[in-house]
Amino acid sequence: MSALQIVALVVCVPVALAGVALFARVVNHFVSVFRLGQPDATRTGDRGARTVTLLREFLGHTRMSRLPVVAVAHWFTMVSFAVLFFTLVNAFGQLVSPEWTLPLVGHFPPFEWVTELFAWAGLAGIVVLMVIRQRNHPRSAAGGGGRRSRFFGSTFWQAYYVELTILGVTVCILTLRGLEYALEKAAGGGHATALHFPMTGWLGGLFGGASVSSLENAVVVVAAVKILISFAWMITISLQPTMGVAWHRFLAFFNIFLKRHADGRTSLGELQPLMVGGKPVDFENIEDLDEDAALGVGKVEDFTWKGLLDFTTCTECGRCQSQCPAWNTDKPLSPKLLVMALRDHAHAKAPWLLAAEEDRPALEESNAALASLVGAPLVGDTGYAALASTSTEHDTEAAQGTHGAGERAGLLAAYNPHGPEAVIDADVLWSCTTCGACVEQCPVDIEHVDAIVDLRRYQNLIESAFPAELGGLFKNLENKGNPWGMAARARLDWAKDLRFEVKILGQDVESADEVDYLFWVGCAGAYEDRAKKTTRAVAELLDAAGVSFAILGDGESCTGDSARRAGNEFLFQMLAQQNVETLNEAGATKIVVTCAHCFNTIKNEYPQLGGRYEVVHHTQLLNRLVREKKLVPVARPADAPGQPSPKSTAKNVASTAPTVTYHDPCYLGRHNGVYAPPRELIGALPGVQLTEMERTKEKSFCCGAGGARMWMEEKLGTRINTNRTEEAISTGAERIAIGCPFCRVMISDGLTAAQSEGRGDNVEVVDVAQMLLAAVKRPGGEAAGPEAGEPTHPSPDPEPAPVG
Repeated sequence: MSALQIVALVVCVPVALAGVALFARVVNHFVSVFRLGQPDATRTGDRGARTVTLLREFLGHTRMSRLPVVAVAHWFTMVSFAVLFFTLVNAFGQLVSPEWTLPLVGHFPPFEWVTELFAWAGLAGIVVLMVIRQRNHPRSAAGGGGRRSRFFGSTFWQAYYVELTILGVTVCILTLRGLEYALEKAAGGGHATALHFPMTGWLGGLFGGASVSSLENAVVVVAAVKILISFAWMITISLQPTMGVAWHRFLAFFNIFLKRHADGRTSLGELQPLMVGGKPVDFENIEDLDEDAALGVGKVEDFTWKGLLDFTTCTECGRCQSQCPAWNTDKPLSPKLLVMALRDHAHAKAPWLLAAEEDRPALEESNAALASLVGAPLVGDTGYAALASTSTEHDTEAAQGTHGAGERAGLLAAYNPHGPEAVIDADVLWSCTTCGACVEQCPVDIEHVDAIVDLRRYQNLIESAFPAELGGLFKNLENKGNPWGMAARARLDWAKDLRFEVKILGQDVESADEVDYLFWVGCAGAYEDRAKKTTRAVAELLDAAGVSFAILGDGESCTGDSARRAGNEFLFQMLAQQNVETLNEAGATKIVVTCAHCFNTIKNEYPQLGGRYEVVHHTQLLNRLVREKKLVPVARPADAPGQPSPKSTAKNVASTAPTVTYHDPCYLGRHNGVYAPPRELIGALPGVQLTEMERTKEKSFCCGAGGARMWMEEKLGTRINTNRTEEAISTGAERIAIGCPFCRVMISDGLTAAQSEGRGDNVEVVDVAQMLLAAVKRPGGEAAGPEAGEPTHPSPDPEPAPVG
């Protein structure tokens, strides 16, 4: 053994042992930190389905596919990390004997082919990822401090270190393969052929003419460099448990396997119940709780163990940030920065949490930094410099131009994981619309929305710290059963002057079994003038199709969606239990709704309280009726009475035009996967062309009303609804079709603002049902139903039928 080999072994072996020891220590640290979280027994059932989901997401990169080039490059880089592990084992053998290869497979051609393929693919993949990171670097991105970059706020030195490590390792592997070829050839071996070195033989040719001893020394040096690079990386990440850009390659497997839904569905739709000690809390057991029980999350250890795993798994890729409507309208909320702050805070606080209670005072005295973060609240005033609301994107860019790099520092100051002020500014928490774009985009299945709502629950139920506007909302919901605080009897006003009778459960019919559907009108559909048009249109279409339905009338109450997403869990439970009791007493089994928020709540959240129903959105039902020829769209926009593109009125709610663009409601699309029915309906309308916006379907941009933001003033950045409306107007479509009354209100307000500036004068925001109604209308005003040409209601009485 040469002196060089001895030196290489003396250097590499201790480094490797240190790396392994530190790695084992940090794994134990992770387990200890995750055990600090609250129990969650829902994450391990149906292991077979979870395994299939893990394999599908891992091997298929299904969650990465939103960015195809990144997905391909990352797939090869990821797989090469596992496949090329054997080259690290081989490198240790080469320190002892440069000609050494793995037993059995060392000269097995398929093994050598796979090794070389993934060495080159890993090298190409990491180069592509490095180029993408530089092209999207904040220094060249728009927005204050480069905030339009998805990498804004990411820890760049960690990313660079990981990238250079992979680059260095793959270069070493390919160099070693070339040297092995040259050594084999120089020593007269029989493996120096294209069969064994199909993609690196040409590299070996570069070392032709070198002596055997020189080649052996070169192999030892390169093998040692490869080992040192690999274990220096292991030591570095072991000393940095918050280095998500590295740790996700281990933790992502667990996070995907333990996601909410075993079948792989995105963790959206229903919110998780309020939990204390791993058990749901309701009115029946709240009295049994300890006085100091946390309702929601007030301290980082109040998160479940899965929440702490979520935070630690974050890769800092910024996909969530790039899609977030709050972040894209210059508000302080970044889902990525939120998760990073909670991760850093959890691991910084862990030594204090893991220490015995009697040892904590001494620990605080000896560590001032630890003492300052122990007492820091999770949510409060961080003292960051907020950017005040402006009317347009242009105004915001101008305002940011006066701040420059200071804007970057101001935004990051809204996240303060090490105290002594709050970890997260309250503006961050209350900017969220719960649209789910972050969860839908996350490649490692982090559940951002659940974390945000749990933080809101604590602020609401324990601290009574919430935006002032929500106080009025809660009062109206509690006293009147609707956000507007209007009388229950006004819920029937939408049906006035209809030419058919609207049946009311308990008055005209005794049970929902007597009709095809219970029509859940919703608060907006009953009280909000624009949403009433949708309600009337759906009622007319159902009647025309011969579908019988009944409503609850003044027996209906708010579903509680806004209350729950604002964090007022008990108000939600009060409203929901009342509705579930009413629906069950009425014998409701099939419910049609026009509000995406009501749809999601009744369909996905009422089962938590014993209400299980078949719930369909009106676009789903209407699309089915069109397919079954019970509704026949025949009229083109040019055939409509009045102008070429007449707008709707309170009584004549039908409205159509030759061109339309469709806005996907978040709680219909991302949260429930309903994308096709509204588009199929529009596609069935004669003479109507659908023009999609750039951000559509899974990447649809929120209207700004979710997460109870409908009832709060938008005081920071630009308006979300204006951003979305401008995108819709830019398509040139004359109608902006929606499928949710919340979206209708927000986009209508955005359109009004644009029209006040002389843009979009010929545009109207309509529900898909209104356009369908215009298409099935005959010139005489009758709807084309299942009996084409026959009047749907042959009664000669021209007077409106009474409601009920």
